[in-house]
Amino acid sequence: MGSYWKGKTVFVTGATGLMGGWLVKALIRDGAEVVALVRDHAPKSMVVREGLIERITTLSGELESLPTMQRAIAEYEPHTVFHLAAQPLVQVAKRDPVGTLRTNVMGTWNVMEACRLAGTSNVVVASSDKAYGASENLPYRETHPLQGRYPYDVSKSCTDLIAQMYAATYEVKTAIARCGNLFGGGDLNFSRTLPGLIKATLAGEPFVIRSDGKFVRDFLYVKDAAECYLTLGERLAEDESISGEAFNFSLGAHLTVLEIVRMTLDILGRSDLEPVIQNVASSEIREQYLDASKARERLGWRPRYGMEEAIRETVDWYREHFAAETRPVSSAY
Repeated sequence: MGSYWKGKTVFVTGATGLMGGWLVKALIRDGAEVVALVRDHAPKSMVVREGLIERITTLSGELESLPTMQRAIAEYEPHTVFHLAAQPLVQVAKRDPVGTLRTNVMGTWNVMEACRLAGTSNVVVASSDKAYGASENLPYRETHPLQGRYPYDVSKSCTDLIAQMYAATYEVKTAIARCGNLFGGGDLNFSRTLPGLIKATLAGEPFVIRSDGKFVRDFLYVKDAAECYLTLGERLAEDESISGEAFNFSLGAHLTVLEIVRMTLDILGRSDLEPVIQNVASSEIREQYLDASKARERLGWRPRYGMEEAIRETVDWYREHFAAETRPVSSAY
């Protein structure tokens, strides 16, 4: 049985990021013709290191340029646009709110406007559980208000609302993915918990936790996340009632940072390496987790990986990654 995506032109923003790399990999596997907007050459990204970039069409430019986005959508006429590109780091957003808003908010309206003007593409937009902001009424359901307060959270609330606006006002076929914290191989932002933890532990160093370790988060393995985007894109094309709708995606595992750290240390066989708790984190929400029952019921989506299995695969990826970095380069004479 052939894949739904075989032979279809798909446009991806954020292809050199964590989610983008795994989505491009899945789209190539399924036979799609992938076009990607690439701002910077990223030699350590998955799409470059694994040679995926040689198998796709790349367009140089920035989300912040509406003419660039108009040309891209008009020229390639993609069946579906997967808008994943964003400034993704909470601490960077705190240091540079204007840059983050420019990329995440202006970038989104440029993508949506280009698709409105061309009038041919379906759009799947990457929002986040952070778009909900803080709430005492957990888990988040799609009916919760979007009320980000901190810079990154506000940028994702705006991203989400802009996508909904284009669906409601201009009938751009749009669906929104609100994922839990993504993790998996290929994430080279070592300021994030799992990459930083694995890197420190493999080096024999204790991991430093910026918070008190009791922040609660929801998680989603990148392989499951790639499948959720493909599922959402396919259903959006087939079912007009999906347009304008948002869907939560998560493993449904509500874990503290300390629980994640200890689980990973056990998998690495280094439970002796007690983490250092700094308790200096600010401008972050203490508890966030999602109800993903709507995605199960409306889309038939379910995660395939449990937390421990996903962490084991992630650890294996980083072992190979660091081993490859230290492997001597052979020379021929």
